[in-house]
Amino acid sequence: MSRIRSFVLAAMAAAAIAVPAHAETLRWGGRADLYSLDPYSVPSTSNLAFLNHIYEGLVRYGPDFQIEPALATEWKLIDGKAWRFTLRKGVKFHDGSDFTADDVVASFTRASDATSPLRGNIPVFAGVKKVDDYTVDLEVSAPTSLFLNDITNIFIFNAKWLKDNNSEKPTDFASKVDGYTTMHTNGTGPFKLESRVPDSKTVLVANEGWWDQKKHNLDRIEFVPIASAATRVAALLSGEIDLIDSAPIQDLPRLESSPNISVKKRTELRTLFIGFNRREKLEDGKPNPFNDLRVRQAFEASIDRDLINKKVMRGLARPSGSLIAPEIAGYAKSLDTFEPADPAKAQKLLADAGMKNLAFTYTCMNDESVNEEDICSGVANMLKRGGFQPTIDIAPRSVQSPKRNGGKADVFNLSWANEPTLDAFSMLSQILSTRKGAMGVSNYGGWSNPEIDKLVAQAAQEQDNTKRLALEEAALKIAKDETMLVPLHQQPIAWAMLAKVKSVDFRADNKPRHWLTQLDK
Repeated sequence: MSRIRSFVLAAMAAAAIAVPAHAETLRWGGRADLYSLDPYSVPSTSNLAFLNHIYEGLVRYGPDFQIEPALATEWKLIDGKAWRFTLRKGVKFHDGSDFTADDVVASFTRASDATSPLRGNIPVFAGVKKVDDYTVDLEVSAPTSLFLNDITNIFIFNAKWLKDNNSEKPTDFASKVDGYTTMHTNGTGPFKLESRVPDSKTVLVANEGWWDQKKHNLDRIEFVPIASAATRVAALLSGEIDLIDSAPIQDLPRLESSPNISVKKRTELRTLFIGFNRREKLEDGKPNPFNDLRVRQAFEASIDRDLINKKVMRGLARPSGSLIAPEIAGYAKSLDTFEPADPAKAQKLLADAGMKNLAFTYTCMNDESVNEEDICSGVANMLKRGGFQPTIDIAPRSVQSPKRNGGKADVFNLSWANEPTLDAFSMLSQILSTRKGAMGVSNYGGWSNPEIDKLVAQAAQEQDNTKRLALEEAALKIAKDETMLVPLHQQPIAWAMLAKVKSVDFRADNKPRHWLTQLDK
């Protein structure tokens, strides 16, 4: 038994002794630990999904992903330049402080700071003004209604709490900028933080003073990260864990055959794709070969998406030529095409580019995307047949994210669910746009295409939805024609749970919402 596995099981056993499990305690097993307790520290869907239990935004998504009130009760666009929000009265933070407009001002100022990793989530945000204690104006550079989608993940902090704890500036996981908010919380949401031991356990307790109608019957949530798929499954089968939201797809037949376990599975909104470093020189100082279109085309020609799905994803993924899933606004069937793998074509393209036997480092993670380690191995073997000489650099995301995000990876994987916007504008503004200000925040490859930038700017200003989507489609076509990224598939997701978990909210965005979870008593 590995030291890591022994540690995890020991931690779980200790937790079980310290706090006896009962019907109202949800023991939640995750694939990886949280990056941080600061929701602004990293643009990670999984991190934000957990913190969604503690913090809230002005608006939120309802059951069918429609925008509905949260900390704001109503809103309207004023002169196409600002959204005016009327705030909910009587809301308390977990420390007992009243929620007011000052908190909104402090939060949006912090989220939009030049050093904030989350500023890319609000690309059209231009400023915030307090009108009165329960009214705020959020100024925008474009009148798009997508702004409401964008702010579903901009959670509200208490202004005084931030100031008192020297936390008015954002933290940044990738740059290793920590602060008080990295380990402490003070939200308005349905659960409060009780304790946190990184890489071991994070405990939440129900917020009995929550302003909203309670739909769960949980007193307590115990989140335990278990990196090993085998250990995670064993913990569920033995009853040490009630629910895992990242059930290994290779173990689904075994789990589905267990009489005390139910499994929910589907294809996620998230697309996994491969990106290239597009800076003038690579990290080793050599001229960058991936700036040659023929090299990128050779890379894609080497990839057999259907084989990856069959052998690695157990046939549960959706092989894709599109950078966005069909459910995302802006999807175009005409762009969702790909050719069968053709190693001979790849070799010729490389030869034509003078890049025969091109060596590079492929940066991968073993705890981000579903079966990513096996995907990387499969892709590397395919690339070798296409005339490349890849070296896989694989490690946890805590190690690899700084390399990828900092432009120190030759080739890398990235997955994107287009959240919280649920529109192609998310990918276009954050990944495909030139990095400048709030645009291109997740453009880790450093690419730049003026035509895409122009189309994205036009889409931001276009109030007619049909015209906006046409502009987005045109931008995505350029990205496809230029092989800026190589999409692989929309990945499968599966949750597995004990029979006593009688009700969970399972959606294509793969976000746990345990304020809707019911356990049998």
